[in-house]
Amino acid sequence: MNTDTMSATRQLHVLGQSLWLDNISRSLLAEGTLARYIQDFSVTGLTSNPTIFEHAIGNGDHYDEPIRTKARAGASGEALFFELALEDLTAAADLFLPIHEASGGVDGWVSLEVSPLLAFDTAASIKAAAALHARARRRNLFIKIPGTPAGLPAIEESVFAGVPVNVTLLFSRTQYLAAAEAYMRAIERRLAAGLAPQVGSVASLFVSRWDVAVEHEVSGALRNRVGIAIAMQVYQAYRALLDSPRWRRLAAAGAMPQRVLWASTGVKDPAAPDVLYVQALAAPDTINTMPDKTLLAFADHGRIEGPMPVDGGDCAAVLAALADERIDALALAARLQQEGAASFVASWKDLLDRIAAKTRQLAPPVPA
Repeated sequence: MNTDTMSATRQLHVLGQSLWLDNISRSLLAEGTLARYIQDFSVTGLTSNPTIFEHAIGNGDHYDEPIRTKARAGASGEALFFELALEDLTAAADLFLPIHEASGGVDGWVSLEVSPLLAFDTAASIKAAAALHARARRRNLFIKIPGTPAGLPAIEESVFAGVPVNVTLLFSRTQYLAAAEAYMRAIERRLAAGLAPQVGSVASLFVSRWDVAVEHEVSGALRNRVGIAIAMQVYQAYRALLDSPRWRRLAAAGAMPQRVLWASTGVKDPAAPDVLYVQALAAPDTINTMPDKTLLAFADHGRIEGPMPVDGGDCAAVLAALADERIDALALAARLQQEGAASFVASWKDLLDRIAAKTRQLAPPVPA
């Protein structure tokens, strides 16, 4: 196939990278926008988070009647939110189901997050993941669990129980390898117990937050290069893991690889190219999830300059230069994970506040 005549998004697909949308809303579904993205831009999945839902519910009136109806039926707070979210995400999952089936379960996924309030509660995360998965009744719906120290055992236990997991809030090779270890242990345990090893999972590395974190602390030569270097380092570790005897044994038994997913790939620096992270992170057997703005920009003027190097490229040199500027990458990765978890909690509270305000507006209490 002549790549010169293919769209940029199609070229990513042919390269072997899945392009997912980092967005969900009722209007996206009702107005046919998501279906158009699938058709025109080779979008094969999507991710969601509390901030995305907060914006969706706050902008427009698509959620007004469902909120009014559910509130009058007695739903409120988290319970009301999860009813709304499951309606949206199961509809999206059904839209992606043909892709999921055609890819043998590799692609066509959507993601729903457990409450961010559970990021440091292992037992509650396990229970919530199982409950959400059971309620969704969709085999192509991931439950998102953060790769925090408390989240890692929840990831292992959830995968062992057959719950597909999107591991979120990963910021380094060390954190990625810990998530991969949790996944592989779960699959090994399933095989030992006589259970099928085919349980889907992805490991989501947050990229642009690195460059936001260091933008005022590094020289111009490192500006907007650190997130990509971290991603290259993770990709090198990922390819090495897929080539390892341990993984080959699991693959021979039928296990599915836990693909790396590049998250937070919308550019935050207005001076940087708007498709910076998409072009730099083009790599087979990975996923790039991006907001609408980045997707449309890449479809309009993006180009593929070649796949990421499996040997890490110049990541060692970039990270050495970062260390020369007295920035401890491991410590910063831990801080970014903690801050990310706190940010999700803040977004979650904003989301619940938004739902409460909408409920008061649309379904005020009946006077006594």
